[in-house]
Amino acid sequence: MTYHILVVDDIFVNRLLLTEILKKIPATYAQADNGKKAIELLSKEKFDAIFMDIEMPVMNGLETTRYIREKLPSPINKIPIIALTAHNPQNFFSDFEDAGFDELITKPYSIEKIARVVESICNLTKSI
Repeated sequence: MTYHILVVDDIFVNRLLLTEILKKIPATYAQADNGKKAIELLSKEKFDAIFMDIEMPVMNGLETTRYIREKLPSPINKIPIIALTAHNPQNFFSDFEDAGFDELITKPYSIEKIARVVESICNLTKSI
C-alpha cells in the first residue's frame, strides 16, 4: 500500500531528506514550507499522515496542529500528525500532546524510524 504524506518544514534540506526517505517506504508526498500553506493543501488533497516541523515562520507546527484539530472538519482534523523536532522532547512533551500531535520524532531521523511510524500511524487510521 502506498501512503500519501504531507511534509511541512521551512528548511528545504529537511524536506528533501524526509521525502527521499518516504520514496523508499513507498509513499507519495506533498510539501509545504509553513503551516499556512499546509492548511491550504489539506483543503485540496487527501493525506494519510502529516510530518510537521515545530519551528517555522508564518505559522509554527504547534499553531498549525491546533488549528487543524480545532477548526478543520472531519475527517481532516483526524489525520495523524507527527511532530518533527530537534528539541529535547522532555521539555516540550506536554505542549505536543496539548496541540494534538499523535507522535513525536526527534531529529536526526532514520528511514527505519520514519517507516515504522508511517506504518503504525497509517494502519491505525485505516482501521478506524
